Order: sequence, then C-alpha cells, then structure tokens
Amino acid sequence: PRVRRQRQMCIRDRAYIKAIDYYLPETILTNEDLVKEFPEWSVDKIATKIGIEQRCISEQHETSLDMAVEAAEMLFKNNSEIQKNDIDFVLFCTQSPDYVLPTSACIIQSRLNLPTTCGALDFNLGCSGYVYGLAMAKGLICSGIAKNVLLLTGETYSKYLHVQDKSNRTIFGDAASATIISTTGSAEIKKFSLGTDGNGANNLIVKTGGARIKRTLNDLEYDENSNPISSDHLYMNGSEIFNFTIDVVPGLVKNILENNDLSKEDINLFVFHQANQYMLNFLRKKMKIDEASFYYYMKNVGNTVSSTIPIALTEAFREGLLRGNVMLAGFGVGYSWGGCILEYD
Repeated sequence: PRVRRQRQMCIRDRAYIKAIDYYLPETILTNEDLVKEFPEWSVDKIATKIGIEQRCISEQHETSLDMAVEAAEMLFKNNSEIQKNDIDFVLFCTQSPDYVLPTSACIIQSRLNLPTTCGALDFNLGCSGYVYGLAMAKGLICSGIAKNVLLLTGETYSKYLHVQDKSNRTIFGDAASATIISTTGSAEIKKFSLGTDGNGANNLIVKTGGARIKRTLNDLEYDENSNPISSDHLYMNGSEIFNFTIDVVPGLVKNILENNDLSKEDINLFVFHQANQYMLNFLRKKMKIDEASFYYYMKNVGNTVSSTIPIALTEAFREGLLRGNVMLAGFGVGYSWGGCILEYD
C-alpha cells in the first residue's frame, strides 16, 4: 500500500522543455546613444568591458505583463504542436509586476484566453528565476498536477534605473520569454542545485515601493564616481555582486555535476545567466571551461535578468548548438542561485 500511494503521488518522473520563444521591445538604446549622454565614456569602452552594444527598452506604458503576453503569443504562433487549450498552469517570474495585487499571472490567463481550469501564479526572482521556474514546472509535471506548464519571464528594470545611472544603464535591457514544459519534448529537465543567501539582499535592491517603505524617500545622492544612489531607484553594489558570483558559481557548477553524475567533460554547452561579458569571462577562466563550449548572447539585448537564459537557449538552438548535456546556471539578486542539466535528443 505504501508503494502504491507513492506512485499515485508522483505519476511521472520526467519533464521536458517543448518550446521556447522571446519578445523584445521596439525601442533600442545603443552605446552611441549612451555616449551622447555620458561623453566621458566611449563606445569601445562599453562594448569591450560589458560586451553589450545595444539593449531594448520598454515603452513608458509597456509592462513586463504586456511583454510576457507578446512572448507567449509568439510561442503559440510559431509552435503548432501546442495549443492554448493544452495549458493547465501558468508561472510568471517578474520583479516588476503591474500591480501589488492581483497576481499578474491571473491577468495573463485572461489576456491569452487560456482555460479557466488553468492554475496561475507569480514568483518574484531575478537572474536565477528561469531555473527556479523550471524546477517548479517540473514539480507540477511530476506530481501530476499539470501536463503542460507555460513558464513566462518578464522584466522592465529600465523603469527602476535613474536616468543618470550610466553604469546600470549600460548593462540592463528589457525583455520577456515564454517556455512550454510538458510530459514530452526535445530537452529533458534533469536534476537541480539551488541556493540562497539573503544576507546579500541590500547589494541589489529597490528599497521603496513595497510595504516596508511604501512612499518615495527622495534621498538622491552621488558616490565618488558621480553615480546616483537612491532608495527610489535600483541600487547595485557591483563589486559585492561580482565577489558573490565568483565565490558561489564554481560551487554551484560542481554541485550540478555531482547531482547528475556527470563530469565537466560531459557538458556540451554551458549557458549561464548573461550578466556581462567581463564577469562571464572571469568565471569561465576560473573554472577552466573551454570557450568553444561556453555560450554568450548579450551583445544585442543586454542583461535581461530572468530572460537571459531562455533568450540564450533560443539563439543557441537556432545556431544548432543544443545537443547532449547542456548546463544552465542563474545567479544574482537575493542573493539567489540555481542550475540544472538539460539533456537534448
């Protein structure tokens, strides 16, 4: 009887990525545009250090919810094997929701005209969000709660940035992605490694707007490099974020490999959160990963937070690079980190 109950609780033990697509806003902010605002910088300096030549910026009234709907519509349009009526759960990862309440995923269900039998929820995570979304989607599939999960990511960090914040404006772009996780597909989602250290929360934060500090504080000041610091805008302590990443990611990669009984040589492609080129190059060299098996895709889109990994996977697929074992690793705001293996046919 105990064995029978366990089998009933976990109907399946496998979940797959069936399809991925993404959406970018129409407005493009180039390095040339930024240099006009900050003439002390050069186009080459930004491109060489950050690895980003342009980033897409959402319109004033365009939200992460709007972009997620666009990404989902593109996915359904480009993948005839999955229909809207097949979706029985929506997961939406965002740190820039339309409202405090209701849940954006509920509005997305209506906007996409998905079945009312569909479950829907938001979860608030940044650069590790896509991996966490895959973990939750796999749990829903394996427990028998859902057969087809629509995982959406959407972020508009540009709306949190101070107009004079030249450092962060060179890095972040807006985007959304849509992924179908199902009982069948081209990439099996294998085992995960996840982690959290909330002691680093203040190193990447927007302090006002939530229940703790609801009203704006208007406390703008400037650091020694003339970068604005404000509780009402996104603040990132770049050096602390860099140190956190360098400390945590090598251990994360080691744990992912151990959890999946693999070695580094078994991985055909490493797809990390596309933070910036300098950080990724430092990580790759520190972990002695061959550059040919380390994927970069940020030059034309920037750091799109929870959407960087699905965007990179989409482009790697178009280049014919997804085969065998592919490692995903996300890390950042929270502090939060997570990774897994995708096994492609």
